[in-house]
Amino acid sequence: MLYQGAIKELLHDFKFQASPRAGILLYELMRMTSPALTGAALLAVPMYPSHARERGFNQSYWLAKQLGETLGTPLVKATRIKDSFSQRTLNRRERAANLAGAFRLEAEPPEHIVIIDDVVTTGATGHALASAALDAGAKRVDIWAVARTPLGKG
Repeated sequence: MLYQGAIKELLHDFKFQASPRAGILLYELMRMTSPALTGAALLAVPMYPSHARERGFNQSYWLAKQLGETLGTPLVKATRIKDSFSQRTLNRRERAANLAGAFRLEAEPPEHIVIIDDVVTTGATGHALASAALDAGAKRVDIWAVARTPLGKG
């Protein structure tokens, strides 16, 4: 799905207003469009602790938890060890630099994990988290997101 129109509004309501209704709708959309191969574990994009406290919840973790329960797939955890700027105003190169070395997995992951995120713009977050997972021992990392920004918008 593209990050525009009603999907963009739902994601904004879920992410910034903690709307339970929006979260449930987004979860259902992900569940209905699940990939054929979902990996041995799910990995939510972690937030830096102070940002998580400010927002009150991590939307990626919430989605991963719901999907994991439905699919019978465990979650593996990562920590965001680098406090970085918001990605929203950064270009592709700045996003990659902003997230370099930002994540660490808390334990050795299974061979195949799937990162759960809300929106993919340039792929910088997924790439940085996948790099951390591969460094920790994963052999394959996929990403599953609610939406992606239209090409040329990131």
